[in-house]
Amino acid sequence: MSDTILITGGAGFIGSNLVHRWHRNHPDDRILVLDKLTYAADPKQIEGLDRVELVVGDIQNLELARHLIEKNRVTKVFHLAAESHVDRSITGPAEFIQTNLGGTFAMLEASRQAWAGQPDCRFLHISTDEVYGSLGDTGKFHEAMAYAPNSPYSASKAGSDHLVRAYHHTYGLNVVTTNCSNNYGPRQHPEKLIPLAITRMAKGEPIPIYGDGLNIRDWLYVEDHCAALETVMLKGVAGETYCVGGDNEQTNLTLIDLLCDLVDQHLGRPQGTSRKLKTFVQDRAGHDRRYAIDANKARTELGWKAETSFAKGLRQTVVWYMNQ
Repeated sequence: MSDTILITGGAGFIGSNLVHRWHRNHPDDRILVLDKLTYAADPKQIEGLDRVELVVGDIQNLELARHLIEKNRVTKVFHLAAESHVDRSITGPAEFIQTNLGGTFAMLEASRQAWAGQPDCRFLHISTDEVYGSLGDTGKFHEAMAYAPNSPYSASKAGSDHLVRAYHHTYGLNVVTTNCSNNYGPRQHPEKLIPLAITRMAKGEPIPIYGDGLNIRDWLYVEDHCAALETVMLKGVAGETYCVGGDNEQTNLTLIDLLCDLVDQHLGRPQGTSRKLKTFVQDRAGHDRRYAIDANKARTELGWKAETSFAKGLRQTVVWYMNQ
């Protein structure tokens, strides 16, 4: 039996990768993509896919969202649309509050209204590990941790997570939430660290590194994340939260050095050429020191785990960007 699913932000980085995965694994399903097509979206990433339709619109438009869900008999919503760049949230927080809080409210309310009396329909809210704040030298984020967001971006995502939880407990809406670590891979906008670094290395331009470069992130290959989203949508327990990570902690400095060597190798340049481009710049305001995810719940309860090694994922990422 085929379904119609709605993916908000489906022309963005994670969203477009999810569109491709769901289209590949569920070829009979119809996929609606609701995307405002801001600077970070690229509709070309989902062009030419059968049974995939792009609707250009704002997730804050409750009437539009409800119309799409009702008219098309949508049974599954993947809510990925969000403003996500921390630097931009520091210089312009208003848009993050409006999109991430107001937009999530509109999508939840539209789903609640459209799905009245249909308990099998499901809303999957995709969030971030940044809602938990910053870790010390030890420990990992897990589902029972208290929220402690440190940037306007993470605060807006924390607020949206709470709205999702409230809609489950107040209205009985069938929701699940995921909190993921830093994603990398094809189709990411070049403002983010990895594609920015690759692009600058290829051009021989300075590679900016915040502070001392020793901030640690848990890197998750985007295809592994999309596999987790598929699994949570199909197997997750209503009202539950699942942390999704790559179990792959790297300092920004180590990451940049690995990318430098891969780009030099790809271009046939002497090793060490790109490393000379590293440029340390003033640290970001309120820069969290370390993130790490404990994904044990998703592994033990749902059978998901990250499959892509960091070496393989980085190599595939470099090749993809260098071929653009």
